[in-house]
Amino acid sequence: MLPGMKLGLDRKLGIDRFLTSWRSAEDPGIGDFSLMINPNGSPQIFLYNGTKPISRSPPWPWRSQVGLYKSTFVNDPDEIYWVYTVPDDSYLLRLIVDHPGHVKALTWRESDGQWKEYWQSPQFHCDYYGHCGAYSTCELANRNEFGCACLPGFEPKYPLEWSTRDGSGGCVRKRLHSSSVCQHGEGFVKVEIVILPESSAAAWVDMSKSRTDCEVQCKRNCSCSAYAIIAIPGKNYGCLTWYKELVDIIYDRSDSYDLYVRVDAYELADTTRKSNDSREKTMLAVLAPSIALLWFLISLFVYLWFKKRANKANKLGQGGFGSVYKGLLAIGQEVAIKRLSRSSKQGTEEFKNEVMVIAKLQHRNLVKLLGYCIQDGEQMLIYEYLPNKSLDSFLFHESRRLLLDWRKRFDIIVGIARGILYLHQDSRLRIIHRDLKCSNILLDAEMNPKISDFGMAKIFEGNQTGDRTRRVVGTYGYMSPEYAVFGNFSVKSDVFSFGVMLLEIVSGKKNNRFYQQNPPLTLIGYVWELWREDKALEIVDPSLNELYHPREALKCIQIGLLCVQEDAADRPSMLAVVLMLSNETEIPSPKQPAFLFRKSDKFPDIALDVEDGQCSVNEVTISEIASR
Repeated sequence: MLPGMKLGLDRKLGIDRFLTSWRSAEDPGIGDFSLMINPNGSPQIFLYNGTKPISRSPPWPWRSQVGLYKSTFVNDPDEIYWVYTVPDDSYLLRLIVDHPGHVKALTWRESDGQWKEYWQSPQFHCDYYGHCGAYSTCELANRNEFGCACLPGFEPKYPLEWSTRDGSGGCVRKRLHSSSVCQHGEGFVKVEIVILPESSAAAWVDMSKSRTDCEVQCKRNCSCSAYAIIAIPGKNYGCLTWYKELVDIIYDRSDSYDLYVRVDAYELADTTRKSNDSREKTMLAVLAPSIALLWFLISLFVYLWFKKRANKANKLGQGGFGSVYKGLLAIGQEVAIKRLSRSSKQGTEEFKNEVMVIAKLQHRNLVKLLGYCIQDGEQMLIYEYLPNKSLDSFLFHESRRLLLDWRKRFDIIVGIARGILYLHQDSRLRIIHRDLKCSNILLDAEMNPKISDFGMAKIFEGNQTGDRTRRVVGTYGYMSPEYAVFGNFSVKSDVFSFGVMLLEIVSGKKNNRFYQQNPPLTLIGYVWELWREDKALEIVDPSLNELYHPREALKCIQIGLLCVQEDAADRPSMLAVVLMLSNETEIPSPKQPAFLFRKSDKFPDIALDVEDGQCSVNEVTISEIASR
């Protein structure tokens, strides 16, 4: 193929121009190998052996070449072709496909009158199409190293062959039969600096979408396995999405993009945890005796910094325990510092309780305690800093709530449920939080929920699941009836609080601030009435503009009503809640919930509630329990 010749398809004439090999070194007849453009999806140039792909170029758009020749690609209604030109007439260049099956660029060497090889492909093992099979990557490693690796969320399809360094069988999705990547909290994990997968089954969604828009578009289609944002010459950025197997992904810094691969909720959470762990390698272990002195020095630094620098600009919020400030450790890490109020009645016992509880907990949906400080009467807890603050600051704010689309709300619901399940069942101790509410759900930079504020938490050992107290603590509107009235609390008390939060997240309305005059219903009562009239979807937050999954929203409402049933025995466990949220299982019909009606008089408040950083007394109290 000489400069100026076209490689590609003339759509008008129906002519496909491609390059073929000789049959042998001496026989110029048509051989087995051919070089041609595959115009499907995002165009690629393929080297074939018959109809079997041997090697390929990255998908279009191809980055400009710097070297002996300049390439041009044209794709219009009449033609699709690739052509190269030589800017300097002082030398000759030609492309060939040789009979062993290589594409070569040859330059004419005047000194000895021979053609000299400029480059050839395929050359390395990763250059061969699908060397590592589906859903895997190939890295140009040393010949003595195995260069295949499964994509995040995948594992070798044939482990035995994989162990013998044969990766051709590729990989399969982990938890293939027990987990779903369709409307079950899935997400995307970035695979950096790779040549994008074979793209004949890929599709350009839009030539002007942002990465966020591209992810939303791909996530809506359960068949979409990955996406990439690609710079389009002369335009903005395009969104390319894949819908079949991801094949022939190669790590290559010279001609690469970032690929976002669809993974299930478990892999997404695990990847996030590993990412956090890698960023926090310098973080000290909580309360580790071997580094007690270093913790003391850090705590002392935080205390001295706080005394000098604490002011309104650093203040993040305030509650019954005290105030929360933004701080900075000596190692440069941002932290949240919770300072115990000297006048707080919740005081020292709650402080010690929170340290003891959180120091023993490790879960992606629980806020992480980094340390504590007791100095000159000051008591502080040092937490990881979460930039998006609390869920209620988004959910109940007129403009910020728009950032919570339905998928994000559902992911938050699932994350909270898994965090509570860990407290109730999966941690070393059985823990009842006793103050679950939206202001105690913090959001990290990726809007993942983390349960916080364990000052009221109760630790159980063995098979104990409940207890009774004369000192009722918590926040009205979220407390279960048996706890608010009789002081009886159990894991089902937290289930009730979760049910209230679930209904708040779906509706965008706060239970403590919901007013229904005739009859005077609470949010729970209003949802119950709509449910009985088969109008439950009317409660869905109107700011979603009907961009939600009705079946999924209805499932959430039904689970919420199950959680707020009047009788604690009727409420599901958090394990049952997580299973109902994650699977298409049959969900029982809810019975009448507690706190249907609102009373006009007000009871004394037990807890203080944080509203936009201001300390305000809850204005909603325990209602009379309607009989069944």
